[in-house]
Amino acid sequence: MGFLTLEQRQRYGRYESEPTPRQLARYFHLDDMDKDSVKIRRGNHNRLGFALQLVSVRFLGTFLENPIDVPPGVITYIATQLNIVNYDFLPRYLERSVTHWEHQGEIKQRYGYQDFSAQPGNWQLTRWLYGRAWVGSEAPSVLFDVVTARLVEHKILLPGVTVLERLVATVRERTANRLWRILAKMPTTEQRLKLEALLVSDKKTWYTPLDTLRRSPTRHSAPALVNALNRLVEVRSFGINTLNFSKLPASRLKALARHAATIRVAAIARMPFERRIATLVAFIQVLEATAADDTLDVLELLIKDLLSKSVRDGKKERLRTIKDLDAAALRLGEACSVILDPNCEDKSVREVVFQRIPQEKLQSAVTKVEELARPPEDDYYPELLKRWAHVRRFLPSLLRTIDFQATKAGQSILKAVEFLKSIEKKANPKMDAAPLNGITKGWLQLIVQPNADIDRRAYTFCTLERLCEGLRHRELFITPSIRWSNPHAKLLQGTDWESARPQVCRALNLQPTPDAELSKLKQQLEEAFHRTANNLPSNASVRVEPNKKGRDTLTVTNLDKLEEPASLKALKILVAELLPRVDLPEALLEIHAKTGFMDEFNHGSQESSRVTDLPISVCAVLIATSCNIGLKPVTRADIPALTRNRLAWVQQNYLRSETLIRANARLVDAQTQIPLAQTWGGGEVASADGLRFVVPVQTLNSGPNSKYFGRGRGITYYNFTSDQFTGFHGLVVPGTLRDSLVVLVGLLEQQTSLSPRELMTDTSGYSDVIFGLFWLLGYQFSPRLADVGEARFWRLDSLADYGVLNGIARQKVNTSFIENYWDDMLRVAGSLKLGTVSASEIMRTLYRGDKPSVLGRAIGELGRIAKTLYLLNYVDDEAYRRRILTQLNRGEGRHGLARVIFHGQKGELRQRYREGQEDQLSALGLVVNALVLWNTYYMDAALTSIGLKQSVNQEDIARLSPLGHSHVNMLGRYQFSLPLAVMQGEMRPLRDPNDPNEQED
Repeated sequence: MGFLTLEQRQRYGRYESEPTPRQLARYFHLDDMDKDSVKIRRGNHNRLGFALQLVSVRFLGTFLENPIDVPPGVITYIATQLNIVNYDFLPRYLERSVTHWEHQGEIKQRYGYQDFSAQPGNWQLTRWLYGRAWVGSEAPSVLFDVVTARLVEHKILLPGVTVLERLVATVRERTANRLWRILAKMPTTEQRLKLEALLVSDKKTWYTPLDTLRRSPTRHSAPALVNALNRLVEVRSFGINTLNFSKLPASRLKALARHAATIRVAAIARMPFERRIATLVAFIQVLEATAADDTLDVLELLIKDLLSKSVRDGKKERLRTIKDLDAAALRLGEACSVILDPNCEDKSVREVVFQRIPQEKLQSAVTKVEELARPPEDDYYPELLKRWAHVRRFLPSLLRTIDFQATKAGQSILKAVEFLKSIEKKANPKMDAAPLNGITKGWLQLIVQPNADIDRRAYTFCTLERLCEGLRHRELFITPSIRWSNPHAKLLQGTDWESARPQVCRALNLQPTPDAELSKLKQQLEEAFHRTANNLPSNASVRVEPNKKGRDTLTVTNLDKLEEPASLKALKILVAELLPRVDLPEALLEIHAKTGFMDEFNHGSQESSRVTDLPISVCAVLIATSCNIGLKPVTRADIPALTRNRLAWVQQNYLRSETLIRANARLVDAQTQIPLAQTWGGGEVASADGLRFVVPVQTLNSGPNSKYFGRGRGITYYNFTSDQFTGFHGLVVPGTLRDSLVVLVGLLEQQTSLSPRELMTDTSGYSDVIFGLFWLLGYQFSPRLADVGEARFWRLDSLADYGVLNGIARQKVNTSFIENYWDDMLRVAGSLKLGTVSASEIMRTLYRGDKPSVLGRAIGELGRIAKTLYLLNYVDDEAYRRRILTQLNRGEGRHGLARVIFHGQKGELRQRYREGQEDQLSALGLVVNALVLWNTYYMDAALTSIGLKQSVNQEDIARLSPLGHSHVNMLGRYQFSLPLAVMQGEMRPLRDPNDPNEQED
């Protein structure tokens, strides 16, 4: 069975619709050579017919069976260039059947077009396609589109659709067989036998060893950490990572491993030998990194939990003993009052004190205070030391199993860990050789005893705490790993950086030396300060006032609510009344009919698996996932596409991160083409904010925050919204991770056609380092600041006179940091731009605790300049502040719609694993985008209908929102069918507000 849908076959080599203005300019413009070829034809019908064949083969890559079966806009565009006013005669071009065939031959010869079967073009194409299929894991439909585009680009005429489809399928099958063959030959006979044993089930439990290995930890306890370490040891015991995988594409290995992690063990057991062994080899090779990551996830959470429990225990104990402490303090206070009494002679002080308080009671009070009182820097370490037995349950396995590595900043921690390894099997080790560099004052008091001995327990706990801190900031790392690897190793290095530097500077529009950039920034800063100062007298919403310390601060009046004029209210009501009522599944299927976004869902294995009515099954799974209701409400035993087994199979094999990303990209791209969406924005502006979900099940990928999750734990879905209301990226973070760690991710890693240049966030996403990175990468960071008066304004010239703003520009940027670390900053920005390192990874290395690293400080100094430029524009332009607020409200509005859709199970997320959480929330974002797109289509049609009857204010149109949902049914029994006309791409009729059958209930 072929992998193309009927719709894809029908549009192959044909005009789908009118070409866009950009396409017309690129493919349909006739140059002088074209016009020379056209004008030698006899008769306008032959001239226009020849020109249409020429532009059609350029655009489509093939000649049409009916040469004049082109959109009217194309005919008009070509006729205008040929000065042909009336082209009603065009059908005459077909009267002489051989003419258009002769013209095709001339076009092929004159413009260098070749038949698909011609050599060496066909062989070169096959080799290119093989190379692309080998290094990537693209869906066959994606490869088909890519090959089609390449044929058009290289002037190779498109063959029949089945020929090209068969070529893609054959090449993908060859690459898959080659991968299986290579992987199956790599392990030794002993390794193959051990891999095969993974598929043998236990007769008592019916579980196989593969089932056990695929089960990631969900708890963070000492036994869970030991189990995770044992799992890692078992994975390593296969010795798979001793094999050489360097010549195999990593993406193919990951895809094969992911497939092995999701399908039933019986399905793997039924595979042919080579494919079965290859699948298991890829699974174990990838699992070693993920199992190590899982282990460190458990370790970090466990140590964090031990520290927090110790603090809680210490506070409870302190509350329990507060009465004893108060009594002792009162006695000491009474004694001190005698000492401070000027009427009491010095010689009689002790006598008077002991008369009031007996000496033994006073001594008891002193002892009690010394016992119960805690110094200000106390971190409840003594309570932590009581958990020594708990730590001993996992520490030997941890030190034996994990080999940590360190950057220069983490060497002191690594030495401490290595010392613990060296004394692990010794009952009474000599502790005097323990490295003490980098230990905090609080710990040092407990570690070094009064007799100068080293306390082993205190030293171990201190090392574990420092170990987790070093891991969080990637000063310590492990190999192989995905989440806990070394970001520094992923930065451009040595000769790679030297060769990439010119390209990076051009891409970022920056100079390789800092002088010119600092000079430009200094001029911009001077102009911004003077402009803001000059405008301040006429800026009623901003004033300079002294604070309590007598220093000047800026006070910015909050924006008033933007009132809706009567015309906007009336327009909203009228548009809402015209929108058809629709069930959520119908809306998704209709959007699929218009965009084909469900075609991006392909089977997780390398087979070209297609089934009848797949879009219906995908739609049902998307509804079940995004509405958080499970498969039961969408299952229909009497409909093959909706049976329980079919839906479970689709959910397991088709709903994956990459398919969701590709499908979402189609929706985002479709939104950009709608005139109404273009009124809202051009896609250059975006906002980012977090949507919180309680996670009531045991999982490592959640965190506490009483404000959002009460006594439970949860996650944050940090997502990015364009100014066209579409969500173009999102990621899951445990708990409420600091926004500044992930705010850049959406701009750098999103895979849609949008190119946002400005990002707006709440105050929580703000830091000087973020401002610096945004500036280096050519983005504008625009956070909504809760209190501008508390923000610092920085200057480059300490002697510059900014008039009334002199008092707020008190700090001077340290440009020496920027100058000394300019090349390193370019290297970081270039690595981020080229994708060799992720933004979230690099942000962790730029901070050590709450303080930035040396490179982080240099980027922060640069960020202070960018931040000051932004602040001056922010306070000077009320319209700019309003625009930020408007965009943030769009993101919050999307969150509201997402909450309505995600209504099942009390709106709680019940996925245990990170991948499941990401897939479910990505599916939610996809469905929100589909509904936004559906609303936009029909709102655009409604506005066209209204515009035929009355004039509409463009400002009112710009303030409409596609986030309404009162006309969409998301509850009850779900139907998965469409009227034939809608299935074929037509629009539903708009509602008639005067029809009593259309009135609201």
